[in-house]
Amino acid sequence: MSTTVAPSYDIEDVWKKYKHDPNQKELRNLLVEHYLPLVKYNGERIWARLPEGVELDDLISAGIFGLMDAIDAFDMTRGVKFETYCVPRIRGAMLDELRTMDWVPRLVRSKASKLGEATKTLEARLGRHPTTVELAAQMEMSVPEVEKMVSEASAVGLISLNKKWYETDSYKDVREIDILEDKKGEDPTRRIQKNDLMRLVTKGLNRNERLIIILYYYEELTMKEIGATLDLSESRVSQMHSSIVSRLQSQLGRRRPEFAQ
Repeated sequence: MSTTVAPSYDIEDVWKKYKHDPNQKELRNLLVEHYLPLVKYNGERIWARLPEGVELDDLISAGIFGLMDAIDAFDMTRGVKFETYCVPRIRGAMLDELRTMDWVPRLVRSKASKLGEATKTLEARLGRHPTTVELAAQMEMSVPEVEKMVSEASAVGLISLNKKWYETDSYKDVREIDILEDKKGEDPTRRIQKNDLMRLVTKGLNRNERLIIILYYYEELTMKEIGATLDLSESRVSQMHSSIVSRLQSQLGRRRPEFAQ
């Protein structure tokens, strides 16, 4: 027998019913509809940093698939807010979509080629890298037009991590991802020190205060995103953050002699 949910519903009740019977597709659709604003918000943030030619709808479609995967994999017993859990999956699905498409339009590639030629010409003439003003004069364009072209041309340099770097005699070819240096790799010792510092800083804070510090400084969420996660207004999160920082400064100030030893 199928379960029906009234238009006005308790989202926690929907979660419980869906996790009890994941075959209830209408419940999953209800969850997707409820969290769709998260997909649109993150899609717009990524899309705003991309050059012209990328469709926002494509990012949102990919993000919806990421959201559905997150809904199916979410474990309610772990005590984590779903908003916190699903955002990395939504953004990851969108970035995967960008990697699979040739999302730099031909016009941008053409402009990037002309920009490169003008840069090489000026470098040969001046013996140094040209300024934006010099590029604008060389290309007979305004400075804002050249600055926009430089911004768009930077997208051309992005590569597919699955692209072959060179072929080998073995069954496995070497690809770009195999030879890239992991510049973000974290020293295990530094990670331990970072965790120790987090425990020290958040000691004595209640759950919401501790989450605000962790989400803002470690997860780099905005005040608005933290508010959505904790069911608080953005202004309330900002007030709590200011109060927490003030208390921590006072507490750490009193313990300064310990750190100087």
